[in-house]
Amino acid sequence: MDYKLNKDEKLCSRKAVDLLFSDGKSLMAFPLRAAYRLRPQHERHPVQFLISIPKKRIRKAVNRVLLRRRTREAYRLNRRELLLQPLRQTGWGVDIAFVYLDSTPAPYEVINEKMISLLNRIAQAAANQQPPQQEDPK
Repeated sequence: MDYKLNKDEKLCSRKAVDLLFSDGKSLMAFPLRAAYRLRPQHERHPVQFLISIPKKRIRKAVNRVLLRRRTREAYRLNRRELLLQPLRQTGWGVDIAFVYLDSTPAPYEVINEKMISLLNRIAQAAANQQPPQQEDPK
């Protein structure tokens, strides 16, 4: 199994991030909130994500880095079974932003449990949507 996180899985486009936060939906599993936006899969990589640990809530940089690593690791280990496989069947792609909400660092086990919950709910939302329209080649 390939558990690598490649650069093309990072959500870097300012336009995509703006669309995600303006038109996307939000789910919460404290201490994480996930903002997500479904899009046709053929546009880019099937899933692109970003992680935000606000400086306003976590003041020390070492703690922000620690939480970013824990969140990224939980996503990396669970994305294949919980998100990528269900999305391939639906034809949807998704942009996701994970935002940390608590003011104290949570242990990895808690973050992992909440990440599994969020990924399951996003995959379920994609499964409940109508398949995207295929573009007609002309």
